[in-house]
Amino acid sequence: MANLKEIRNRIASVSSTMQITSAMKMVSAAKLKKAQDAITAMRPYSEKLTELLQNLSSTLEGDNGGAFAEQRAVSKVLIVAITSNRGLCGAFNANVIKQIKNLQDVVYAGKKVDVLAVGKKGNDGLKKTCNIVDNQSGVFDMLTFENVANIAQELMDKFAAGEYDRIDIVYNHFKNAATQIVLTEQFLPLAPAEQTETVTQATDYIFEPSKEEIVKSLVPLSLKTQLYKAIRDSFASEHGARMTAMHKATDNATAMRNQLKLTYNKARQAAITGEILEIVGGAEALNN
Repeated sequence: MANLKEIRNRIASVSSTMQITSAMKMVSAAKLKKAQDAITAMRPYSEKLTELLQNLSSTLEGDNGGAFAEQRAVSKVLIVAITSNRGLCGAFNANVIKQIKNLQDVVYAGKKVDVLAVGKKGNDGLKKTCNIVDNQSGVFDMLTFENVANIAQELMDKFAAGEYDRIDIVYNHFKNAATQIVLTEQFLPLAPAEQTETVTQATDYIFEPSKEEIVKSLVPLSLKTQLYKAIRDSFASEHGARMTAMHKATDNATAMRNQLKLTYNKARQAAITGEILEIVGGAEALNN
C-alpha cells in the first residue's frame, strides 16, 4: 500500500505540473500573436528603408557614408547579445550563447571581444566566459522605439569614437512559432551596398537636399530601426519558443501521467488479487 500511495502522489504532482505548463502555453500563445503582428508590420518598413539607403549610397561618389561607414582593421569587436529575461523557452537562449562563444573563439580569435547583453539570460550565461560591458535587460520592461534608439545611439557613439572597429548583433529571427533561426548581423560599420541589377537601373531622381545630406540623416534612423527590428524579432521568437516548449512539456506530462495511472492500476490489481488469495487460503485452512 505504501507503493500505491507513492504512485498516487506522483500522479498528483505530474497533473499539477501539466496544468502549469498548459497555462504557460496559452499565455505565450496570446503574447505571441501581438508580438508577431508587431514584427510582421515592421519588416516591410525596415527593408524598404535599408533598400533606399543602399540605393542612395551606391550612387554617391567617394566615401560619403560618414563616420559610420568607415572600414577599419578589426582588432576590437563588440557583440550585442539579444536573449530573454525569462527561461522555460527551450534552446532559445542557449543557441544565442553558443553562437557568441563561437564568434569569440573562432571567428574573432586573437581579437578583443566585448559583449553587450540585452536580456538577463544572456548576461548570466556569458559573464563567466566573456567580457560583459553592459546589461540592457530593462529594455524589455517597456519595449519602445525610443528606448531601443538610446541603446543604438550609444553603440554609434562608441564606434564613431573608435572604441570598437566592428559591432555585430546576434539574435533569434522569427520564422514561425516552431522555428527560430539564429542570425549574426553586421551593425557597424555599414555594409557596402551590393551592386545589384535593381541598383544599377535605379531611376535618376532630383534630390532636395543633396544625396549626401539625405544619406547622413538616414543612416542613424536606419541603424536604430535595425536594432529595434532585431529586438522585436527576438521578442516574438521568445514567445514562440516558449509556447512550443510548454506544448511539448504538456504532452510529456500527459504521457507520464497515463503511464503512472497504468502502473497504479496494475499494482492495485495485484494487491487485490493477493488479498483474495489470502482469504481463499485462510478459508481452505479452516475447512481442513
